[in-house]
Amino acid sequence: MRDTFVATTTDILEEDPRTALVIADISGDAFAPAMRRHPDRVFNVGIREQLMAGVGGGLALTGMRPFLHSYAPFLVDRAYEQIKLDFGHQDTGAVLVSIAASYDAAAEGYTHQSPGDVALLDTLDGWTVHVPGHRDEVPELLRAAARHDDRVYVRLSVQENRLAHAGGSVLKRDGGPLVVAVGPMLDPVLEAVDGLSVTVLYVNTPRPLDTGSLNALINDEIVVVEPYLAGTSAKVVSDALRGRPHRALHLGPGSAEVRRYGSWRDHARAHGLDPAGLRRSIVEFLGT
Repeated sequence: MRDTFVATTTDILEEDPRTALVIADISGDAFAPAMRRHPDRVFNVGIREQLMAGVGGGLALTGMRPFLHSYAPFLVDRAYEQIKLDFGHQDTGAVLVSIAASYDAAAEGYTHQSPGDVALLDTLDGWTVHVPGHRDEVPELLRAAARHDDRVYVRLSVQENRLAHAGGSVLKRDGGPLVVAVGPMLDPVLEAVDGLSVTVLYVNTPRPLDTGSLNALINDEIVVVEPYLAGTSAKVVSDALRGRPHRALHLGPGSAEVRRYGSWRDHARAHGLDPAGLRRSIVEFLGT
C-alpha cells in the first residue's frame, strides 16, 4: 500500500498543480523525485510533525490541496492539537495518509504503533476515514480525495486482503447475524466465519459509516471487526441502529500494550484478531 501511495501521489502532483505534499522525513527518499520536480509544492519539514500539520493548514488556506504523510502515531497522535486547530478550527481540509496502522511496525515498539488514531479523529468534526483492505483500493481513494477540499484520513497497512473489493460489498450472505469487516480484517473474518450462518459486509470507508447497509442487512445481532481500537465504532453503530433492538460485539486491538515486539501477525494473535481468535469471540457471542 505504501508503494502504491507514493506512486499515485507522485502522479497526482504531476497532474494537478493545486496539490501539495508535506512530509516529516518519513518516505523522504521515495518522494525525492517529486521534490526535485516540484520544489514549490513538495516540502520535507524534518522530524517536526506538528509543523507539518501547520504548514498543511497554511497551504489549505491559500487554496492548495495538501497531502500530509507519516507513521500513524506521528501523523495523528503527535500532531493531534494542530490537526484540531489548523484544520478543524480554521475549517480547512487536507488528506492525511498514514502508514504502520495499529501494530504493523511491531518490531519498532509502541512508539510506532497507533491503535487509537481513528478514535482520536472521531473527537473532531467532519473527517472522512478510509481504511483500504488492498493496495488496489488505494489509488481511487487518493484521487477522489484530491478532487475536493474536505478533511480526509487514509489509513494504510502492510496487512491486506488477497483481493481488492468495493466498499459496501457483501462477501457472504447466509442470513443470520451481520459481521462487518473493516479494511484488512476481511480475510481473517471470512476464514473465521467459514461454516457459520452469517452475513459479511466489507467496509473500507468507516467514516461516514454506511448506515443504510447496516439497517438493510442486520437482523438483531451485529459483530464489528476493525483493525484499530476495539469499540471505536460503538457509538456510530449504536446511533445508526437507534430504535431497533440489537446486540453488538466490537472487536479490534485492545488498549493494553503488547510488550513483546514480534511481528504484526504475533500482535494480531495476541489481540485475538487472527482467524482462530476471531472465531472464538464470534462463536461465543452468537452462542453457536
